[in-house]
Amino acid sequence: MGETLKSADIGLIQRIIPHRYPFLLVDKVIDIDGTERGVGIKNVTMNEPQFTGHFPSEPVFPGVYMVEAMAQTSAVIAGVGLDLADKNIAIYFMAMDGVKFRRKVIPGDTLRMEVTKLRGGGKVWKFKGVATVDGEVACECEFTAMMDLPK
Repeated sequence: MGETLKSADIGLIQRIIPHRYPFLLVDKVIDIDGTERGVGIKNVTMNEPQFTGHFPSEPVFPGVYMVEAMAQTSAVIAGVGLDLADKNIAIYFMAMDGVKFRRKVIPGDTLRMEVTKLRGGGKVWKFKGVATVDGEVACECEFTAMMDLPK
C-alpha cells in the first residue's frame, strides 16, 4: 500500500476541486491527516480582482472569501483522503454557523486555515475552520457542505 499524502500543491488542488481564477482561494494544503484535518494556505496579493472595488483606498480581503477559502480547503482534505483527484466532484454549501470575523486581512498577508472535520463520510460533511494571520484569528466558523461523490 502506498504512503498517504500529507499535502496538496496547486496542481493536485485543481485536480480535486473545480474552482479556478478568480475564485480559487487556496494555494496549497499541508498537514493533511486523512479526511480528518488539514491546513490550507492562501497568499493574499494586491493583484487579486476583488481589491479593485473592496476597497480601492484600503484593500481588505472579503470575509466571505475567508469562509470560502476554508470550505475549499476542506474539500481538498476530503479529496486527498478519499483519492478523488480527476473524479469531478461537485461541492455545494448547505450552511454556515457561528461565523465571526476578528481581524482584517490585507494584501501581503498569508492566511492559514486550520480545518477539522466534525462529521462526514457520506454526502453531507461538517467542518470547523479557523483562519489566522501571524497567529491572530481572522475568521472562525462551522460550515456544512454536500459533496456529490462518484459512485
